[in-house]
Amino acid sequence: MPSKSVRRGTAIISIIRESLKGEEQDFTTGSIRRAVLLLAIPMMLEMCLESVFAVVDIFFVSHLGKHATSVVGLTESLITIIYSLAIGISMAATAVVARRIGEKDPEAASRAGMQSVVVAFIVTGLISVAGVIYAEELLLLMGAEQASVAYGIGYTKIIFASSLVIMLLFLLNGIFRGAGNAMMAMKSLWLANACNIILCPLLIRGLGPVPAMGLEGAAWATSIGRGIGVSYQLYHLFRGEQSLRFTWKQLKPDWPIIRSLVNISWPATMQFIISSGSWIVLASLVVTTGHSVASAGYQIAIRLVIFFLLPAWGMSNAAATLVGQNLGAGQPARAEESVWKTAKYNMVFMGIVSIILFLLAQPIISIFTKEKEVADYAVMAVRILSVGYLFYGIGMVMANAFNGAGDTRTPTIINLFGFWFFQIPLAWFLAVQLNWGPVGVFTAVPVAETAISITALILFRKGKWKLKKV
Repeated sequence: MPSKSVRRGTAIISIIRESLKGEEQDFTTGSIRRAVLLLAIPMMLEMCLESVFAVVDIFFVSHLGKHATSVVGLTESLITIIYSLAIGISMAATAVVARRIGEKDPEAASRAGMQSVVVAFIVTGLISVAGVIYAEELLLLMGAEQASVAYGIGYTKIIFASSLVIMLLFLLNGIFRGAGNAMMAMKSLWLANACNIILCPLLIRGLGPVPAMGLEGAAWATSIGRGIGVSYQLYHLFRGEQSLRFTWKQLKPDWPIIRSLVNISWPATMQFIISSGSWIVLASLVVTTGHSVASAGYQIAIRLVIFFLLPAWGMSNAAATLVGQNLGAGQPARAEESVWKTAKYNMVFMGIVSIILFLLAQPIISIFTKEKEVADYAVMAVRILSVGYLFYGIGMVMANAFNGAGDTRTPTIINLFGFWFFQIPLAWFLAVQLNWGPVGVFTAVPVAETAISITALILFRKGKWKLKKV
């Protein structure tokens, strides 16, 4: 008879295989541990390739020099406004779709998904046009040097022009996750990023008949890759092979659904605008206190940190789906237990990552830059930021649990006080008043994130999120 460890290993392998089949699952019954793993595995794999893309992108761009690295980093900071809107609307779509799926009403879930696309089209169009027109002014406002702006203005304009595909890639994946089809979300992001990884060196450096486009080539690679991913998503949603099925008739505005989505998405959007806006301020504070060399090092460090944070974010996304579906099925106790298990697994993962990054920061950073000053700042930033990883893991699960329940206001309020009334003033005080420079900015991040995570944990335990109606 096989030993207990062998049986456990066989069971885990079986769950991994099942999670990769791409079939929709009913997460309102059965083992919670199995449900968490079935969702978390493809979600983590989805974010792993997103992590790989972020690192590959900065690898090729960093070889174009410090001005290119600085512009890409500052543009990413600006475009996080689009990411915030995309994540906010996708959070609303995930919550509503998951609730309708839990109620066994796939038609209503599909209708809600299509209405979220209508909202996304309207919102994104306005921002992308403004971004293209005022690209130079925005970079200068961020503190970019004139030489960096002259070198990279084309990159910034292309990224802003492609805002819609960024929005749709996030949103449609949120819809898939809400339906419990994490594998489809994974496939679409893998496809988008695989295309991006292939096109990035090709368009930057050129090959054969393909001309070298430099930094603008990186922007085109990102836009084309994401466009391919969105096409794949829409193909499957309109084919309707599983419970979700989009139709053109669903594009007609359904105002009650739109109001419900807006009521959930605007706090969720503000939640991420608040957090991403704080990162914009921090990036600007780094470049003004440490100039381009510190900014380049900081941007390399952030990409490396994101490389490990994204898989953890993928695991935490499981909490949103589990909470939404189980509340829809009238099982709040099961929803809560799902969150605690997800948080436990995420803490273990992030604890391991923290140790690895702290000990191996220097050899890892040496892969991305040979400029000593840039590397010194990057190593310092990575080591300081990694100290708070354990709390990052808890905080992101709690935030996704609130969002999955449709209670997007609670994490929004937490972020407002945590980032703008604590992290930014602390970063400014350490960097400017105590004259720590960029090191002060780095230090403020784990301190604030720890406080935010503890606050979210306390509020989650109060349980008011269980009463939210969507």
